[in-house]
This record gives sequence, C-alpha cells and structure tokens, in this order.
Amino acid sequence: MRRAFADTRFGPPAVGVASLLLALALLEALIAAGVINGFIVPRPSQIIAAIPRIIVEEDVLDRFLQTALEALWASLLLTVVGIGLGMLLFRFRLLRLATETWVAALASAPVVLMYPLFLVIFGRSATTIVMIGFAAGLSPVILKTVEGFAGTRKVLLDVGRSFRLTNTQLFHKILLPAALPTIFVGLRLGLIFAMINIVGVEFLINFGGLGQLINELAERYDLPGTYGAIFFVVLVSVVFFFCAERIERWLRPGM
Repeated sequence: MRRAFADTRFGPPAVGVASLLLALALLEALIAAGVINGFIVPRPSQIIAAIPRIIVEEDVLDRFLQTALEALWASLLLTVVGIGLGMLLFRFRLLRLATETWVAALASAPVVLMYPLFLVIFGRSATTIVMIGFAAGLSPVILKTVEGFAGTRKVLLDVGRSFRLTNTQLFHKILLPAALPTIFVGLRLGLIFAMINIVGVEFLINFGGLGQLINELAERYDLPGTYGAIFFVVLVSVVFFFCAERIERWLRPGM
C-alpha cells in the first residue's frame, strides 16, 4: 500500500506538503511556548498574514518578476557557456587536467564579494546582478558536465563503434543521453548558487528585485514581511526547479 502511494503522481508532493505544514505547526508551537524568541523569528501565522500586505503595498509581483528574469538570464548563460566549457574540457584531456582543479576552486570562492569589480565593469544595473549569478553558478555546471560525459560506460561506446557510428552520431545517440542526468544535476546546483548570489547582490547594492525588498523590510524591522519576501525568493527557485525537471523529462522521455 505504501509503495503504491509512493509510486503515484501525487504521493511525493502530498508528503512534502504535509511535512512542510507539520514543520510550520511545530515552529508555531515552539514560538508560542517561548522556546524560540518571537522577536527574532516571527510566527508562521504572522508571516502568512503578511504576504497579502506585501503583495499590495510593496509591489512584490514586479520585484518577483525582476528577480525571476535575472535568474532566467543567468540560467541561460549557465546552460550555454557552462555545458559548452564542460564539453571542451571533456574533449581535450590535457586542458581538463590543467584547469579542472581551478574550476573546482572557483566553486568555493565568495564571488558575491567581488560585486564592486562587477559594478565597475557593468555599472549599477541588472547586468551586474546577472553576471555575478552566472559566475557563481558556472563551476558546478562545468564539473558535472565533464563528469557526465566521462562517466559514460565504455561498453556503450564500443557497441556504437561496432555499428560504425560517426563521432557525431556517438555524441547524439550515446554520450549526450548518458550524460544528461548528471548535467541536469550540475544545472540545478548552478541555479542554487546563482539564486543565492542574485538575491545577495540585489540586497547589497539595493537595486530592485526581491533582494532590495528584503533589505527595505529588514531595515524597518518588519520581520513577518521580511520572511514573507523570503518566501517569494523560495518560490522563484521552486519555479525554476520545476521547469528544469520538465525540460529533463522532455529530453529523456523514458525517465
């Protein structure tokens, strides 16, 4: 019975929503009991009540669209440039051995602290935010692309060569389908890094989007509104992860 429910289309989402509601109810009880300081973390009921207010008074939908558009441009750059560079490193082994460590090191670098340099190059504009998000999310996309192609089983390539497939056919019919799951893992990781930095830079340079809204509400000490704005940041991530999953299912019909 449990296995049948888990295999249904609505089983996992239902469990996820139930878990979230349970966590919110537990948090509400802990704050009400004084275990968690309500001056630091507002009650979930207060956050939910603040969401309609910030929609009406803070123009949150336009800010949501601005942050989502910046995340979209960053994700498109990550897809084109990140996967392209990953394929290049996979194709040229010497280049991969020479640069892979540096690419991995970039993933741990606090790119957001370089925002003054990006401001000098691109000015105080949405381009700066997009480029910082792109730079922050590039490493996992490159590394996972290399891992995906390099992890293709040799027997599959041998079978393809036995059928006299050309290099282009080997790539489209064997290498790419085998690497897609790992590539999409990299894209999701890159999107997480990009979103963190996009909202962080919006917060730092006070330039539109949800990051600016969080900054304004925090300065007013409107804690329910601040956490309500953070909810919309999470919502942007949910939308992009849902779209990435749908694209992956479209590219891999049998998954």
